[in-house]
Amino acid sequence: MPHAEDVRRIALSLPDTTEKTAWSMPTFRVAGKMFVTLPEDETSIAVRCPKEERDELVLAEPEKFWIADHEAQFAWVRARLAALEDEGELRDILADSWRQAAPTRLLDAHPDLGRPEAT
Repeated sequence: MPHAEDVRRIALSLPDTTEKTAWSMPTFRVAGKMFVTLPEDETSIAVRCPKEERDELVLAEPEKFWIADHEAQFAWVRARLAALEDEGELRDILADSWRQAAPTRLLDAHPDLGRPEAT
């Protein structure tokens, strides 16, 4: 089961990522744009997720994903760290959120970053 320190380590390993405290919680930003937060007691994460995909995630795996009331109008979803399969799943989720926030110059420089491996 991934922990908050795994979130921090993986997030900070992504290009041009920094950590900044906001709203009394750790947030991680790529080129200044937030892509993950560690809310509450750091047992979950909030990440960027297109609303269409977010709704599907929540319906498919409600024990893992949910939408916080105050984030419902935004393209963010919450994930319970204890419900994630392993560090690989956490890495995929963080990299996907990073790609949504990263500027084009970073996406172009790291085209394969975090893309799920073909099976």
